[in-house]
Amino acid sequence: MDEKITYDTFFARSFSRSDQKKLGYGAFIGCLLIALSFCLVFMPYSSPQSIRLGTSVPKRMNIVCKSEKRSDYCEIKGEDVRIDAKSSTVFIVASSQQSIRDLEDNTTSLLIGPYSRKEDQIAMKSVRKWLVKPVMESNVTPPCSQTHSVPAILFSLGGYSGNNYHDFTDIIIPLYSTARIFNGEVKFVVTNSNPWWIKKFRNLVQKLSNYEVIDIDNEENIHCFTSVVVGLKRAPQELSIDPSKSSYSMKDFRQFLRSAYSLNKVRAIKIEDEDDDDDDGKTRPRLLIVARNRTRAFRNTDEIVGMARNLGYEVRIAEADGNIQRFAEIVNSCDVMMGVHGAGLTNMVFLPENAILIQVIPFGGVEWPARAAFGEPSKDMNIRYLDYKIKAEESSLIEQYPADHEVFKNPLSISKQGWLTFKAVYLDKQDVNLDTNRFKITLLKALELLHQ
Repeated sequence: MDEKITYDTFFARSFSRSDQKKLGYGAFIGCLLIALSFCLVFMPYSSPQSIRLGTSVPKRMNIVCKSEKRSDYCEIKGEDVRIDAKSSTVFIVASSQQSIRDLEDNTTSLLIGPYSRKEDQIAMKSVRKWLVKPVMESNVTPPCSQTHSVPAILFSLGGYSGNNYHDFTDIIIPLYSTARIFNGEVKFVVTNSNPWWIKKFRNLVQKLSNYEVIDIDNEENIHCFTSVVVGLKRAPQELSIDPSKSSYSMKDFRQFLRSAYSLNKVRAIKIEDEDDDDDDGKTRPRLLIVARNRTRAFRNTDEIVGMARNLGYEVRIAEADGNIQRFAEIVNSCDVMMGVHGAGLTNMVFLPENAILIQVIPFGGVEWPARAAFGEPSKDMNIRYLDYKIKAEESSLIEQYPADHEVFKNPLSISKQGWLTFKAVYLDKQDVNLDTNRFKITLLKALELLHQ
C-alpha cells in the first residue's frame, strides 16, 4: 500500500462521520507563469473532480488562482465581486472596456470546493462547490443587495469538521494563514456552516475577524466586495504552515493561540540540578495524561500515575472536550503531555515552548502515520517529541484474538481487507495496558530533556 495513501486513510478516515471505502487524490496543478507579470491563472474544471490548466486571466483584473496539493484558492483584488448563494457563484465583473475586450477572448471559470483536503473525495462530498466566474459588464449578473467595504474570505465548514484534529489541520491553521494578514479587517463568508463550530472556536474567529460570520448558504442577498479570497491556503504537511509561502509560521500561530486564550505559560520548566536529598525547594514538572473513555483508553491509569509521581512528576488527568478554553489552559500549564494516538493529541498546539509530547502508539502498523500526524509537526512548534510503541501484551487485543491470529502475526494482511476492517480492529477495539516498567524509560527520557 502506498505510504501516503496509508497515512491519509488512517487519519482523514478514522475521524470521519460515515463509513468510507477509498481515498482519492485530486490533481496537483502548478501556476502558469506570465512574462513580466505574476501568476494569473484560471484552471477550469471539466467536472468537480477534474482540473486542467486554462487560459491566463488578463493581469488588469488582478486575480490569482492556484491549485496546490491540499487546496484550491483564488485571490481577487480590486474588482466588483458578487457572491450569489442561489447559484453557488462568485461573479467577477469586468471593470473597464479593456477588461471586457480581454475577457471576450479569455473567459474561463474555476470550480472550487473551499476546504483544504481536496485530495480526499470522501471529505469533499460534504463540501459545497463554488464557481468563480469572470463576466463582462454587458452580461446579466445579479445586482448587489449588500455591499461591503472590507475584503472577504469564503471557506467551508464541511469535510471532517467536528473532529479536533481536522478542525485544526484542515480549517483553523489554513484560516489563520489566509486571514491574519488582514489584521481583523476581513469578513468570513462560510459555506456548509455549523453554528456549534463557530461557537466552539469563537475566540479564534473573533481574533481573526472584527465582524460577524456570514452564513452564505442561507442568504438571499447578493453580497458584493472589492476583494475576495475563495478557499484557504494550506501547507502540504499536517498541522503546519509553510513559511516560504506565508507571512507567518507555526511559532506565530502558537503565539496567536496564547493570546486568544490568555495562556500565560510561554516556556516549559527547566529542571535545575539540586540536592537529591532535599526536595523542599524543587519545582516538580507537570505531566498531563490525556484520557480517552471510548477507544484506545488507558486501562491502568492509576498505576501510570503512581509510577510518574515516584519519578518526581506532578500528574494531572483530563479528557479533551468541546470546552477549548478549559482544556487549552490545562495543556498550557503542563510541561509534558502524554496520550494514546488520537485527535486529543492535537491539543499539543497549546503546550508551552520546549514542552514534551509523548505519543503512545497502538499495536498494529500505525507507526508511520502516527508520527506523521504528531511527531513531524512538533518540530515547527518547538516541542520535543517522544513516542512509545506498545507490544502485543500491552494491548487489549490479546483478550479478543488467539496469539497466533493474523491480527498479531501480520497486520498488513488485515489492512489489505480494507480500511473499515483495519480501523475496527486496531483503532476502535483496542485499549492499552501500559507496561509501567518499560514505559518508565520514556518518562525518564522526558525528565532528561527538561534538564536541557
